[in-house]
Amino acid sequence: MKTLTLYPECLPYSQTLLPVSSLHSLYIEQCGNPSGVPVIFLHGGPGSGCNPGQRRFFDPDHYRIILFDQRGCGRSQPAGETADNTTQDLVADIEAIRSHLHIERWHVFGGSWGSTLALAYANSHPAPVISLTLRGIFLSRPHEIRWFLGQVSLFFPEAWQTLLAAVPSSHRENVLDYYASLVFDADTAISIPAAIRWNAFESSIMSLIPKNESSQVNGEVELARARVQIHYIQHLCFVDGIQMLQTAATKLAEIPTTIVQGRYDMVCPPQTAWELAQRLPHATLVMVPDAGHSAMESGTCAALLQATEGYKALAP
Repeated sequence: MKTLTLYPECLPYSQTLLPVSSLHSLYIEQCGNPSGVPVIFLHGGPGSGCNPGQRRFFDPDHYRIILFDQRGCGRSQPAGETADNTTQDLVADIEAIRSHLHIERWHVFGGSWGSTLALAYANSHPAPVISLTLRGIFLSRPHEIRWFLGQVSLFFPEAWQTLLAAVPSSHRENVLDYYASLVFDADTAISIPAAIRWNAFESSIMSLIPKNESSQVNGEVELARARVQIHYIQHLCFVDGIQMLQTAATKLAEIPTTIVQGRYDMVCPPQTAWELAQRLPHATLVMVPDAGHSAMESGTCAALLQATEGYKALAP
């Protein structure tokens, strides 16, 4: 093992906007070795966008590291746009990126919502996938949504109460639709504060040990993220998670797979990762005993790095 700590920061050698429809253009960046083995990073959310720290899971001497902001996310344009924005569109976008970059095969790495998208992509296009590295598995089944938007209050009553504080009692049975009505309001005096509250809820339950991190809030960025996420959750992320789990054994049987899961993940509880591993007996399941949902918790980070290091031995 060469390293179990994040690789040093690296800067993109290529940044571009790729039009993928008459409406959407995707921000794409490439880092690391231009002649290396390609790996594509699928960010979470839905709605989050990529950040520089995510480049650091990959050896820049070995990998050609590709990150992109999904439709409506981050630096992709138009920000926060939910029209023509489904999982099927995103799967097609990944293939469009592969074609645009003249890549035959690549590793696929995704966490949280990114794990859902990685599974959807690999189910549709298994041939180009050298390996799958998946973290914090989420299949958007109804009971998983019910956990995130209600039952998690068993462990985080304070965070849930903060989210509910601005919700009239008559709407508390359907928090999702109420927040949708706020974040899609044309008046930013209504939509932006609601988006900030919505995003803060998930942030507050990400780690086993919460970190007191103060950062500047960009209202427009928060709004775009919340709009895309709520749009996806309202449609169960445009996937049939039950069917995806059932077909995994045949669709993914030939793809080397690592599943990394925090034992105390309160956003995407461990049962889904365990169920996926039961369907994929060839996969390596790493249940990190002292981690929540965040990829940056030490045990989870080390397990992800171990996967990307191990997959360097695979032929492209």
